[in-house]
Amino acid sequence: MDKTTHFGYKTVAESDKAGKVAEVFHSVASKYDVMNDLMSGGLHRVWKHFTLTTSGVRAGDKVLDIAGGTGDLSRGWAKRVGKTGEVWLTDINSSMLTVGRDRLLDEGVILPVSLADAEKLPFPDNYFDAVSVAFGLRNMTHKDAALKEMCRVLKPGGKLFVLEFSKVWKPLSPFYDFYSFKALPIMGKLVANDADSYQYLAESIRMHPDQETLKQMMLDAGFGKVDYHNLTGGVVALHKGVKF
Repeated sequence: MDKTTHFGYKTVAESDKAGKVAEVFHSVASKYDVMNDLMSGGLHRVWKHFTLTTSGVRAGDKVLDIAGGTGDLSRGWAKRVGKTGEVWLTDINSSMLTVGRDRLLDEGVILPVSLADAEKLPFPDNYFDAVSVAFGLRNMTHKDAALKEMCRVLKPGGKLFVLEFSKVWKPLSPFYDFYSFKALPIMGKLVANDADSYQYLAESIRMHPDQETLKQMMLDAGFGKVDYHNLTGGVVALHKGVKF
């Protein structure tokens, strides 16, 4: 019998989840950036900038951007590593990856691109200086397997950066819930003509592990040290794991 997992608040067969997540992102890919700006009031750019500027990534480093989608972090990593470095933009979703690749090419940023499943990364052991995943981990079926893969491809001393929605500061919860479950689907309907996908995204945030749980998951996956920093009252957290 097939194991089950969550897809938002629904329970689905594990073997079906990746396909259902794919449908969501095929649907929203063309409007993804516009919706990100609308949903976060532009704050997603601040969160990503914080990730980049506190990373310690420098010229010549090799960086893997997992679930890199439309390429925001990949662009930032490319600026940091320069011509002597290497940045891979990867995503499991071909629609998102195509939007990201084309957008970067239009800006004159040429990077290697790979359609890749985070649970089975097509890269050698101990290869990258840094790995990043922004707003992608919560959509993965086997988060523990994906985190182990991220650890595997990092060099000893390498860092993983997980930027993800997290457990919001309790006094903000009523307002955050109203916004997530009432306003977001309406925005999704009006802008992307897809209320259901944004309902799923709101639900998937609530089903994602909280700050301490994700920290422990990263330690269990093989990272020697994990810290996290809450952003915007815990709406988002940046977890940093170091491979010993």
